[in-house]
Amino acid sequence: MIESWRCGSLPVRRRTAVLRGDVLRSPIWRSSIDRLSSIESARFFADLFKQGDLELRQVYDVTHNTAKLETHNVGGRPMELLVHRKGATRAFGPKMPGLPLEYRDLGQPVIIGGSMETGSYLLCGVETAAETFYTTAHGSGRTMGRRQAKKQFSGAELRRRMLDRGIYIRAVSDSGLAEEAGDAYKNIDEVVHAAELAGTCVRVAKLTPIGNIKG
Repeated sequence: MIESWRCGSLPVRRRTAVLRGDVLRSPIWRSSIDRLSSIESARFFADLFKQGDLELRQVYDVTHNTAKLETHNVGGRPMELLVHRKGATRAFGPKMPGLPLEYRDLGQPVIIGGSMETGSYLLCGVETAAETFYTTAHGSGRTMGRRQAKKQFSGAELRRRMLDRGIYIRAVSDSGLAEEAGDAYKNIDEVVHAAELAGTCVRVAKLTPIGNIKG
């Protein structure tokens, strides 16, 4: 049953949904472990070379491109759905089941990333996002492909420009760095403004980049 052009819901057998969810959760767990392993590796080498406590800790982790079994209102009644968020992230509003106690009164924290040059936003989920199954954007989105960005922008120039602004860069190559030029992405301020107007989240703070790592 298609509710609107924005979101659709289709009946699915629970066993199929569970299996589908398990398949999609596996890479989520792997990516989470990779990020935690990076932090632990940095701590290990800091201890090995007697650099002291680096005070590295993971504050919050945001996932996207996931599928989860959730209960939402469809056609005026609660229904268990397999919600697949592709290019999007969950943004539960305050008081919703499934939120950790720390965020129960505030709504789910959301990070909408811009680019390594322009920064990102911290937001919270809101009650008005029911039409989207409490979903919002996970990033500003690209204006061009990576191949085109490499042709159009100079990684070396981007590096110099960002260092002049006090943004430290660590990249494997200037070619790879060119993929992440700010102009290769949509305007993050406009994207966040649109998300707020759509009622999917509310902004809390803008995050200004001070350092980036590009693999």
